[in-house]
Amino acid sequence: MRLAITVIPQAKATRVERDATGRLRIWVMEPPSEGRANAAALLALAAYLGIPRSRLRIVRGAASRYKVVEVR
Repeated sequence: MRLAITVIPQAKATRVERDATGRLRIWVMEPPSEGRANAAALLALAAYLGIPRSRLRIVRGAASRYKVVEVR
């Protein structure tokens, strides 16, 4: 299964919400440098879905705020 997500780095708190289009929006407190925001977004998404982090992988958009994540 693949999920379309939007990551918003340097937020005041980490949270996950679904927008009107069905895309998941993930706010993370980490900066986008060195993949820190991506790592935090995957951890938040795993917690939201109730699955281990190891089952998630970014398949498109690693350098963009719009990403596609594969759930294995």
